[in-house]
Amino acid sequence: MKLRIDIDGKTYDLDVEVLEEDRPPRRPGYVPPHAPPMTVRSSAGPAAAAASGAEAAAPSDDAPVDEEKVSRSPLSGVVNRIAVEVGQKLEQDDLIMVLEAMKMETNVVAAHAGTVKALRVAEGDGVKVGQILMDYE
Repeated sequence: MKLRIDIDGKTYDLDVEVLEEDRPPRRPGYVPPHAPPMTVRSSAGPAAAAASGAEAAAPSDDAPVDEEKVSRSPLSGVVNRIAVEVGQKLEQDDLIMVLEAMKMETNVVAAHAGTVKALRVAEGDGVKVGQILMDYE
């Protein structure tokens, strides 16, 4: 390959031998080991659960429920950590639990204030989209 280069006003004609074919530069394959957790509100509501086509896991989830009295799973995954206990008072945006899906952690927070009436899952349980995780009083 021939090249013409101008340096300090002088022109040089060069013959260049290409030893390797042109390739785009490689992108680094580094991914941070722990991405910061994502936070979502826990109550998906009946419309979101129906739109996702998700079925609830527990038989009691089939009955109509007051959506203001439950927290639903925003995604399918595994319960990594539960941060509340039965009888605990919650304010809006308090952490309820951490779900893990595809090596990413998602914080599930309270959609509104209330008291924890019952937990329907335990650490290590698999959950589906729209599944009831917790009941409020």
